[in-house]
Amino acid sequence: MTDTIFAVSSGRPPAAIAVIRISGPDALLAGRTLAGPLPPARAARVRVLRDAAGAVLDRALAIVFPGPATATGEDLVELHCHGGRAVVAAVEAALSRLPSCRRAEPGEFTRRALAHGRIDLAEAEGLADLLEAETEAQRVAALAAAEGWISRQVGDWLAEVAILSARVEAMLDHDDEDDVVGGDDEMAAIRGGMDDLGRRIDAAASAPPVERLRDGIRVVIAGPPNAGKSTLLNLMAEREAAIVSPIAGTTRDRIEAAVVRGGVPYLLLDTAGLTKTDDMVEAIGVERAGAAIATADLLLWMGDEAPPRRDALWLHGRSDLSGRGTVPADRTLAVRQDDPASIAALWTLVAERSAALLPRVDALPLRERHRRLCGEAAAALRVPPRDPLLMGEALRRARVALAGITGADATETMLDALFGRFCIGK
Repeated sequence: MTDTIFAVSSGRPPAAIAVIRISGPDALLAGRTLAGPLPPARAARVRVLRDAAGAVLDRALAIVFPGPATATGEDLVELHCHGGRAVVAAVEAALSRLPSCRRAEPGEFTRRALAHGRIDLAEAEGLADLLEAETEAQRVAALAAAEGWISRQVGDWLAEVAILSARVEAMLDHDDEDDVVGGDDEMAAIRGGMDDLGRRIDAAASAPPVERLRDGIRVVIAGPPNAGKSTLLNLMAEREAAIVSPIAGTTRDRIEAAVVRGGVPYLLLDTAGLTKTDDMVEAIGVERAGAAIATADLLLWMGDEAPPRRDALWLHGRSDLSGRGTVPADRTLAVRQDDPASIAALWTLVAERSAALLPRVDALPLRERHRRLCGEAAAALRVPPRDPLLMGEALRRARVALAGITGADATETMLDALFGRFCIGK
């Protein structure tokens, strides 16, 4: 028998209000045990909460949500208590002493919603991202997934696959009745439909994954020693993130500074100056700088020699110093410590370059897992075989891949990893 679970589903105490959620087959019994007669469904009423000995624990609002039309698909009771730590601890202790009632595991409420068909896996993943969202772009993408945008699109694709599969089955059932199924014309139409659907799915999967909005853009500042890299990092981060001195080689290792601009997270990396050296520690820093350059989403090159990557933004640094006022024609931009406008112009260029690496606001917010499954479905559908049996198998593979997005083939290991990201009361 499924346990009845409880947990605080609001903010961590102390707070003005603490919402204690109870879900499961004995949720109504647990609610009556503490609060006495419960109010009508979905009506809030004040009740006195008492423990088994009759001692008053708190005065709280009680709300009943009969299953299955609830967040978890089960009977659910909410107790809106005062949010002090002692109050919450006393109510939870009273609940824990009830038979078949236990504290919820992280994400267990949402996992039950998934098990009872209230949400699917793509919506649960969106909800997990929504709980962790720190920027506006993350919030918008996560909310779209949590509210079913991905699920609806996948459902439309699956409906098309089902129709194509039915047409293939009709061909196989009536392969000796050309006047019924249309012969070669029908075969060509089905193959065209498969290829078109595969191209549309492939286009959706080719967009940057939504994880980009969380992981951000890696912006690496590199160049020779004493080129102004650390100064530029501090100017872009608007804080003293790196030590700056006129001594070449001050920075010996990568220095990171996280920045959010325009709702986009950036990770700025200052690197050791690229030079030949016999100093073992400095050599390690140079090696790490080279690795950072290779893996950068965007490279800001501060050297006077040509940058090591053709896609780098080649900056003319320290242009406020004597003898460096003239900006060479091959530079992307000049930056000056005494000119905030030059740093603002650099940020504009960084944002423009980064836009291509981020999912568009109107793009389907697919995670890397979704993109992989979409790729498998598209690969099965594009350039379809000419044999009806092989066409049916290709459609089956596409159907399995697409169903995996919404969790039809979700494994316990994958679900454990997902719901472990949730808080206890979610």
